[in-house]
Amino acid sequence: MPLSEEELRLLEQMERALVEEDPKLASTLRGTAFRRSARRRAIIAGACFAIGVAILMTGAVARITVLGIAGFVVMLGSATVALAALRGHHGTPASADPRAAHPSRGFTVIDGGRKTKRNRGSGHGTAHGSFMERMEERWRRRRESGGF
Repeated sequence: MPLSEEELRLLEQMERALVEEDPKLASTLRGTAFRRSARRRAIIAGACFAIGVAILMTGAVARITVLGIAGFVVMLGSATVALAALRGHHGTPASADPRAAHPSRGFTVIDGGRKTKRNRGSGHGTAHGSFMERMEERWRRRRESGGF
């Protein structure tokens, strides 16, 4: 039995209220269909990967280079689709998250350069600090003691 217009309107109001009150829960509830389609995409991509292996092996056994390359391309494409589906990057539009379009998304900055001014007076024998700071401290102590 279909819902009446009044019931549909009430349901829509309840959905809007849920999104306003707890957007994380609402996105989780909405995400079940996306997970199912992602799983389905990953399974299809896995089957295509197996077909790509078969094509690649057929090309290798028959010594047909073009067929082997085509099998490799099928494998590569299906692996890419499967990984994207499993990681969930396929359904996220770039407009929803402004950082999504940035090429460094997911990467963090590692400060590997030399710091300009550091307090080196309290550093003798301490185990805290970054690896590079400890190595620089050891090098400085060796140079001061005339070890080299």
